[in-house]
Amino acid sequence: MDMGARVAEPPDYGIDAPGVVRNLFVVGAVGWLVWGSVVLGLWSGQLVIPFPGLRIVFPLAGMGLGCGVGFTLMGVWMLWDSKVGKVRSRERLLQRVTWTGEEQVLDVGCGRGLLLIGAAKRLTTGRAVGIDLWQAEDLSGNRPEATLENARREGVADRVEVRTGDMRGMPFGDNTFDVVVSRAAVHNLYDAAARAQAIGEIARVLKPGGRALIEDIRHLREYETVFSENGCADVRRVGSLMVSVLLMLITFGSLRPGALVVRKSA
Repeated sequence: MDMGARVAEPPDYGIDAPGVVRNLFVVGAVGWLVWGSVVLGLWSGQLVIPFPGLRIVFPLAGMGLGCGVGFTLMGVWMLWDSKVGKVRSRERLLQRVTWTGEEQVLDVGCGRGLLLIGAAKRLTTGRAVGIDLWQAEDLSGNRPEATLENARREGVADRVEVRTGDMRGMPFGDNTFDVVVSRAAVHNLYDAAARAQAIGEIARVLKPGGRALIEDIRHLREYETVFSENGCADVRRVGSLMVSVLLMLITFGSLRPGALVVRKSA
């Protein structure tokens, strides 16, 4: 082994929703502190609110333990998914397309290049373009330089291009791309009309017969409807129903993840 040889740097695709992850660990830590203080005998762990003829008792020790376990595990899961899980999910999603290597690919809300680079690795003469507004609250270290650095580390810098732009009005002509991909991006538009505009734009820039792969944490049925209204009759939902239902239950309906495989009518 050449001791002077440099070890290849792995790509860094960032932490999704870093503010949410931080808050999960903060609330979890408070829960553990409440429970631990009761176990150590520092107080009773009961919050008593007296009313005339009524005495309401909140068992904060048990609530603290539940919050400590639940919020900490959710934070750990989000970290694991950001570092390991989403790369595995990327490969499963991109395998839904039969690649020739000549495709023109667009990644909508590309972030630090997870799907963009995954697609570029499947190309030979084709090219992958990523578009984003680079919002750091959605992804840690989200900036075009980080995306291009990841492309360099993955050996596909010559096949990747990034642009700053809004998914609601993309700077591309009609019928430009063979494949359009997007992961955990469209839901960041909080208005339903704005999300419909973004999905309509994806359908517009997709070539007839082209494929769209859309993975997101909510609004999948909404996307299905908009695609169908914009010339994409073949829309299929894929992914693990069990995982989707489990996350929906754990997060009280906040997360309803899934993926769509879309084909634009020829």
